[in-house]
Amino acid sequence: MPIGRRDALRTLAALSVAGYLPSGKVWSNSSVPPIQDFSGTVMTVAGPIDPGDLGFCLPHEHVLSRFGEAPAEPAEFDEALVEAEVVPYLRYLGELGITAIADCTAQTFGRNAPLLAKLSTESGLHLITNTGFYGAAEDRYVPEEAYQLTAEEIAARWIEEFTNGIGQTGIKPGFVKTAVDNGPISEIDAKLVRAAAITHRETGLSLAVHTGNNAPAAAQQLIILEGEGVHPSAWTWTHAQNVPDPEPLLQAAAAGAWISLDGIKLPYYQAGKLQGSDTFDRHLQLLLALREAGYLEQVLLSHDGSSFPPDLDSRRPMDFLSNAFLPVLRSENFSEEEIDTLTFRNPATYFTIQKRLL
Repeated sequence: MPIGRRDALRTLAALSVAGYLPSGKVWSNSSVPPIQDFSGTVMTVAGPIDPGDLGFCLPHEHVLSRFGEAPAEPAEFDEALVEAEVVPYLRYLGELGITAIADCTAQTFGRNAPLLAKLSTESGLHLITNTGFYGAAEDRYVPEEAYQLTAEEIAARWIEEFTNGIGQTGIKPGFVKTAVDNGPISEIDAKLVRAAAITHRETGLSLAVHTGNNAPAAAQQLIILEGEGVHPSAWTWTHAQNVPDPEPLLQAAAAGAWISLDGIKLPYYQAGKLQGSDTFDRHLQLLLALREAGYLEQVLLSHDGSSFPPDLDSRRPMDFLSNAFLPVLRSENFSEEEIDTLTFRNPATYFTIQKRLL
């Protein structure tokens, strides 16, 4: 990687805020069973594919979700209704040129790998699911047992899903999804980040961590990763569009981290009411700052949309990027090569299974 261990630590120190650093020693690493080598591939719900076959990918969406509740695993859905509502929408996205979607709905948050596999087959899109526990939202989606398990024990479960499949499905996750709340990272959230780092070290799966407008938490996460020997390029500052000042994002990118601007929205009418807000200007300004600093190849663009929450009126669109934001980029003199970098090459690189270690 272009940045070494010492330089990475120097950058992380610049990101740090006094009082927000993790305390205590670096824990010892545990051994794990042998893992089949999928290096150099992207893991979809239908199995591994060549990164070049991923195509135009939305890297942070929710094809299925259960916002507001913590359902069983796998989450229960009216499958006939899901197919009737979601498959046409996924096909519509396909008509826009989108060929792949990463579903960021974590375990106990609405994950249903077999149903995703069925939707992939019927829509013709590559779908990617994840492993991990969602630690934000005041930790209401974190399984109770996670508080008693060590980070190594949690990681062993996530590694098991990658090794043998989720449950009895044989479907393997293509990345790790977890999350932290605002403020200094709580003990349980720090444990989940450590478990994610251990999982990456053993599998090469990239780490999507809900962080938002929380530079101290971003710095703390990167220091935890460093303690596990994991390079910042394995980690994504998810929901980074919520940061008002690009400077923390530039510093994280300088260390090698991915920057996910994944909340692209426009006001839209749904159920007779105006929904959403216009985020285009904020996304554009952050993206321009990252491009000017030379970090365009570390940016991911998506909507954080949802095509099937339980309340059908609360769906969030996934087509603004194609229909509106990319035309805005072209009007701002983004080249077609730069747009391909953002929509094709970056997601393919990000989801390629590769151990990124210090």
